[in-house]
Amino acid sequence: MSDVTEQAVPATAAETQPMLGFQALGSALDDALERDPAVFLLGEDIADPGGGVFKVSAGLSTKYGAHRVRATPISEQAIMGAAIGAAVAGMRPVAEIMLMDFLAVCMDQLSNHAAKLRYMSGGQTSVPLTVRCAAGAGMQFGAQHSEMLEAWLTHVPGLKVVVPSNPADAKGLLTAAIFDPDPVVVIEQSLLYFAPPQPVPVGHHVVPLGVAATPRPGRDITLISYGRQVHDALAAAQVLAADGIEAEVIDLRSLVPLDERAVLESVARTRHAVVVHEAVRRTGFGAELAALISEQLFDELGAPVARVTGANTPVPYAKPLEDAFLPNPDAIVAAVRATLARSRVRVAG
Repeated sequence: MSDVTEQAVPATAAETQPMLGFQALGSALDDALERDPAVFLLGEDIADPGGGVFKVSAGLSTKYGAHRVRATPISEQAIMGAAIGAAVAGMRPVAEIMLMDFLAVCMDQLSNHAAKLRYMSGGQTSVPLTVRCAAGAGMQFGAQHSEMLEAWLTHVPGLKVVVPSNPADAKGLLTAAIFDPDPVVVIEQSLLYFAPPQPVPVGHHVVPLGVAATPRPGRDITLISYGRQVHDALAAAQVLAADGIEAEVIDLRSLVPLDERAVLESVARTRHAVVVHEAVRRTGFGAELAALISEQLFDELGAPVARVTGANTPVPYAKPLEDAFLPNPDAIVAAVRATLARSRVRVAG
């Protein structure tokens, strides 16, 4: 088993450089491979010259060798099975499942084995496995290559699930996942790979699992989201501010473990909440958040918790239909106005 500490110290904010999302993830993999010889990568087309379909691992097989960056056959079952076995044997594998939809092919291994081994062994067997997968609509990949299936994963005890919204968090959460003793799925929304560059800490950088961020404070309503939709929530908050409505935006970053305290403290103060996510509405993770808030804060709420989500359809291929499928800032603004219109609490502005 690796002797690298799992309590890493983040780099200081001054040590940053602009990176795209895929570059930030590659930086995390580079740092982990250099830091710990037990870390290795495996997945389809991840070796050079390709470096992965989204170029996340570009250059790493050249730098560390084919034994550390292993290009595999097109078999998600083989990738996941080999990764779980290696993790149980003391390695820290990072398995790339190219697209999240393909988790269905190897879900038995992930949910029925990796997630349960610690529990079934009475805590004696850890599975330090990281699974990376691209996900989400917006790139015209079609119905079989565009789903957000985080609700599948959060329903499985023993799995940890993170969804970064920006390059710095992508690097920090992936690093935390790699050095965590339990299986962690890192969901990378495809459109964020190539979004405009943002400052990212250089060197070793960790964002602890289970700690939400508050990119925008507010007093009137709480917008709770994760991944790419955090940007939609921030855009909606800016529109609402012009009318005197101050929306607080919570970026969950980690779904399991969930920072319940950050969510409940914010909603207890604003007394209103709208949950935003790309996955379809029916039994999505937003339903869990709405239930949590309603159970804990029923007497404090001024109105029911609202949800803004993807439509209850497969993801369309045609660009106008794909755009209509996705939640957007206008839909969030409308949900906020409807929530406040129903409220028993008078909101300033």
